[in-house]
Amino acid sequence: MSTANKSSAVSNWTADKLPSLEGKTYIITGGNSGIGFEAARMLANAGGDVVIACRNTEKGSVAQHALQIQAKGKIDLVQMDLSDLSSVRHAAEIIASRYTKIDALINNAGIMQTPELKSVDGYELQFATNHLGHFLWSGLLKPNVEAANGRFVVVASLVHKMGKINFNDLMMRENYASMKAYSQSKLATLMFGLELQRRLSDAGSSSFVAMGHPGYSATNLQSTGPTGWMSVAYRWMNSMFAQSAERGALPTVLAAAGLEVEPNGYYGPTKRMETVGSVGRAQIASHALNPEVARRLWSESEWLTDFKWAF
Repeated sequence: MSTANKSSAVSNWTADKLPSLEGKTYIITGGNSGIGFEAARMLANAGGDVVIACRNTEKGSVAQHALQIQAKGKIDLVQMDLSDLSSVRHAAEIIASRYTKIDALINNAGIMQTPELKSVDGYELQFATNHLGHFLWSGLLKPNVEAANGRFVVVASLVHKMGKINFNDLMMRENYASMKAYSQSKLATLMFGLELQRRLSDAGSSSFVAMGHPGYSATNLQSTGPTGWMSVAYRWMNSMFAQSAERGALPTVLAAAGLEVEPNGYYGPTKRMETVGSVGRAQIASHALNPEVARRLWSESEWLTDFKWAF
C-alpha cells in the first residue's frame, strides 16, 4: 500500500477546524442523503453556499429545506441523474450559468452492488454512475473550478483495493458480479482523481484534487443496492460495525475545505483497518497508482462519454 500525501500532518481532523467558508461555493452530488447530506450540512454551517445535485428532486427539496434551517450559507438544488450523460450535460449547463466560480466540486454520489443493470446510454450501471457521470461532470465544470482556484473532490472507497480495471470487458457483459463491478467502479473513481491531479500539475493549474473515503459508515447505500442475503447481511453489519454517516462525511469535508489539505491528499478513518475512527491520512492500493492504466482509463472514459477534457 501507499499514501498519496506522505508529508501531510493531518490527524484526528474534525469539522470545527474549518475556517469561515462565507462567500465560497460547494457543489455536491448526492447531497440529499447520507454522507453527502452530512457533508453539505457541515459546509453550510461553516458559511459556505452549497448546491445539491441529485436525481430525485422531491427528496432533494426535503434535504434543501432541512439544511437551510440551520445553514449560514445558501442551499441550492439542481436535478441530475449521474447515470444519464445527457442529464449530466444539462445539469452542468445550469450550474455553469449560475456559478462562475466553484470552490469545490464534490463527487460524492454513488450506487453499490446493484443487480446487473444498464444505464440509458447502455453502460454497466455502477460504472456509469460512480465513474463516467462524475468524469463528464468534472470535465464540463473544470473552467468554473479553476476560476476559483478550487478543488476537485473525489469520494472513493476502501473497496478500490479489491478492484481491477478490466479493459477487455469494462461493462462486465460476459461475467457480471455485483461486488466486482462495484470495486471496479470505485477503483476507476480513485484513479480518475489521481490522473486528474497529474494533468492539472502538468498544465500548471492552481486547482487541485483532494480525495477521501468514508470507511464503513451506515448509509442508504447498503439498503438500496444489494439484494437478497447481502441486504440482510448489511443490516446486521451496520448495527454491529458501522460508524455514523456524520463521521463518515468528515474526510469529504476535510478534502473540500480543510486548510490542512495538500494536492493529491487522500484521507479517511484511521482505526480498524480504516473502517472507522478519527480522520487522518488514508492508504491507496499500489495498483491504483499505475499511471499507464490511469492514462488508458482516461482515454476510454473520454471515448465512452464523448467528451475531450481541455488543459
